[in-house]
Amino acid sequence: MSKRNHVMNLCRVALLVAMYVLLGSYMVIRHPAIEISFKSLPVVVGALLFGPVSGGLVALLGEFLAQLLAWGLQPNTILWVLPPVANGLVVGAFAAHFWKSGKPLENRVAWCYGAALLGSLATSCVTTVSLWLDSLMYGYYSFAIVFGGALLRFGKDIVIVAIITTVAIPLTQLLRRTGVAALGSK
Repeated sequence: MSKRNHVMNLCRVALLVAMYVLLGSYMVIRHPAIEISFKSLPVVVGALLFGPVSGGLVALLGEFLAQLLAWGLQPNTILWVLPPVANGLVVGAFAAHFWKSGKPLENRVAWCYGAALLGSLATSCVTTVSLWLDSLMYGYYSFAIVFGGALLRFGKDIVIVAIITTVAIPLTQLLRRTGVAALGSK
């Protein structure tokens, strides 16, 4: 990859991270058991366009900055940075797999929804583990909230992933048509 491509990829990731921070910091409803947000949109778009590394990087940097702005740097910050990364890695892995055929994942609608759903479920599983570890560290989440809330989170995630994927598919197709990302560009 040329130096110019590295710089362009860095700029693309930075723009998606900025979008993540805005969506994750200002357009969110928080409750101890669930969080309703559309911050995974830039993660899914980054993963579809650029693969698992960029998708994971958008999630890692975006969530880290959102955590810093909201809570500051704490011993449990890493616990809350990891769940969104799972989404970027899963969706990006599916996208990279379909690049080989020459037909991107966003053009295979059923597979795209399936990949996004698996990514979201992976995020929910890692979130549940993070809540549990956080409850062991600080003792402010009960067993019922941690594991009872998991079913609520899974249900909420199915609805959110349907909305996110419905927006991400045409957005990603538009970005490819305008030349922002060639098929398989990393």
